[in-house]
Amino acid sequence: MAAVKESWVASANDPASDFSIHNLPYGVFRHQEKTRIGIAIGDQILDLRACAEHGLLLPLPQETIAACRADLLNPLMSFGPTAWSALRHQITALLDAGQPRRDSVEPHLIPMREAAMQLPAQIGDYTDFYASIHHATRVGLLFRPENPLLPNYKYVPIGYHGRASSIVISGENIHRPWGQIKSPTAASPAFGPTQSLDYELEVGIFVGQGNRLGQSIPIAEAEQHIFGLSLMNDWSARDIQAWEYQPLGPFLSKSFATTVSPWIVPLEALAPYRVPALARPAGDPAPLPYLSSPSSDRDSIDLTLEVYIESAQMRQNDRAPMLLSQGNLRDLYWTIAQLLTHHASNGCNLRPGDLLATGTVSGPGPGSEGCLLEKKHNPEPIRLPTGELRTFLEDGDRITFRAGAQKQGLPRIGFGECTGTILAP
Repeated sequence: MAAVKESWVASANDPASDFSIHNLPYGVFRHQEKTRIGIAIGDQILDLRACAEHGLLLPLPQETIAACRADLLNPLMSFGPTAWSALRHQITALLDAGQPRRDSVEPHLIPMREAAMQLPAQIGDYTDFYASIHHATRVGLLFRPENPLLPNYKYVPIGYHGRASSIVISGENIHRPWGQIKSPTAASPAFGPTQSLDYELEVGIFVGQGNRLGQSIPIAEAEQHIFGLSLMNDWSARDIQAWEYQPLGPFLSKSFATTVSPWIVPLEALAPYRVPALARPAGDPAPLPYLSSPSSDRDSIDLTLEVYIESAQMRQNDRAPMLLSQGNLRDLYWTIAQLLTHHASNGCNLRPGDLLATGTVSGPGPGSEGCLLEKKHNPEPIRLPTGELRTFLEDGDRITFRAGAQKQGLPRIGFGECTGTILAP
């Protein structure tokens, strides 16, 4: 196990901090009318453009330094793991507690409270998967009690092409969408605002270096094409979805908004928290050869994921957000490498900044459901601290996702928050 480092940025050494020197996630921020790439350290943001302009990134290659001067992460994403690791090593040295150049680095720190976070990349394409067997089974039981999982689920990672234009950064409000809704007793649908608005707890996978059209990505090389991970909320209108999804799947019930957290955590930061992939039950088919990993003991990540709710009434009464559920990324049936390899297996070209998502992350037991739809197996509605009841989200509700990887002897690797508040239609 690597030695624990401390930073001269005091807030980064707080055990409760998401952003120790072992993390160093990337984001894009706006400060004093300027948009920059930054790295989170404690409660500060290190301005990479300023570091580049003041010679603090030498002796890195000039193309890497030029990418740090950009206002989006796409150029840096395109370089691949060797360049990412070299930059990470350089930033770690600048922020290390023993750094003799602190006086030259400290002026380029921006307090997070003074910055406005932006989407970290130009997201050309967005694909959402269905990688949690626990989520798929619970949802399937609601609609197909006798056959909750369709025959292809254990053979092929299921996904659909989402809407990149409606991806928003954490903190933006979400308007309740309108759509066609058909109640079970109605002869025909009506057009109106959704009455079954839901969240979906997901992990976003940002593509780094891409592949050419017609070229696949072998499973052993898949993670070399992943720049990092973020949190993601795939907001869903369940009543609109129930009417529209047959025969081609989700459409307007999903495309109105998807929220991503602003910080992208590198896979290198998560290396100490790697664990084996979910063990498939006896009798389940093995993955087909192109999806069979040569390193199955490190295919997943021990990452705890949490969902909190806060109603308007709770905020008015100064009530703390209420924990709704807690899951873990290690419980996915399909790994992040399998998702990326399958996506490119037909020659589909992935590009730097493309976003893949795991789909709802749910665990096997009560309290690990990654969305409200899954909780409908419990006939009792959710009771908030104010006495309010919830089956789906109401106007004024705020949903916050948090995540962290923790291991004895190492600092927490956090993801920041992924937050959205529901507004009236």
